[in-house]
Amino acid sequence: MTAPSLTQDELKAQVARAALAYVVEGEIVGVGTGSTVNKFIEALATIKDRIRGAVSSSVASTERLRALGIEVFDSNAVEELSVYIDGADEIDGRGFMIKGGGAALTREKIIAAQSRSFVCIADASKRVHVLGAFPLPVEVVPMAARRIMRQFERLGGVAQVREKDGVALVTDNGQHIVDVSGLKITDPLGFETEVSQWPGVVTVGVFAHQRANVCLLGTPAGVETLRYD
Repeated sequence: MTAPSLTQDELKAQVARAALAYVVEGEIVGVGTGSTVNKFIEALATIKDRIRGAVSSSVASTERLRALGIEVFDSNAVEELSVYIDGADEIDGRGFMIKGGGAALTREKIIAAQSRSFVCIADASKRVHVLGAFPLPVEVVPMAARRIMRQFERLGGVAQVREKDGVALVTDNGQHIVDVSGLKITDPLGFETEVSQWPGVVTVGVFAHQRANVCLLGTPAGVETLRYD
């Protein structure tokens, strides 16, 4: 009899549990944001007595961690993190990612830069050959949003300000998100470097300079470990 296929939710839980193997005992762990990370936070709570605590990339993750009894540190109080564990909206064969579907890309990139290793946890649907099928999130200063949207349109993208409840979404940093569809990002490093210099861009959701070192990919056959070092 063929075993029943796992749901996407079950795949997320599977990779979340596998990520515990990368948590260094006695240290502070970097924790991202999103539905897969929520599963990781639940798993992390089972070993909370073996870690000092966490640095979190969003208010939502911070609240979830504290509710489960995990101490959350300010990133400025921590010199360096051994590992950052977070999901991705897309990841390619080199460990380059698109992130920001949960609107936490700026803090995610800050913590990724603070960490010696980035472990991406994702289900197999997030693996792509070329980044860009998922609309690219870009956190922007509100007064620059329209001009930045026009710049993306000149690159062939279709840009719009992300909304929540009929008004522009406001990030944890007090900024807006522009989502850009229709791009094919064949040079993630160059693209991230260029867009990051546009006036008014806070953070572009291409994670190339802060790419993943490892991806734990949830597949129907189990967790596939991809290494990019």
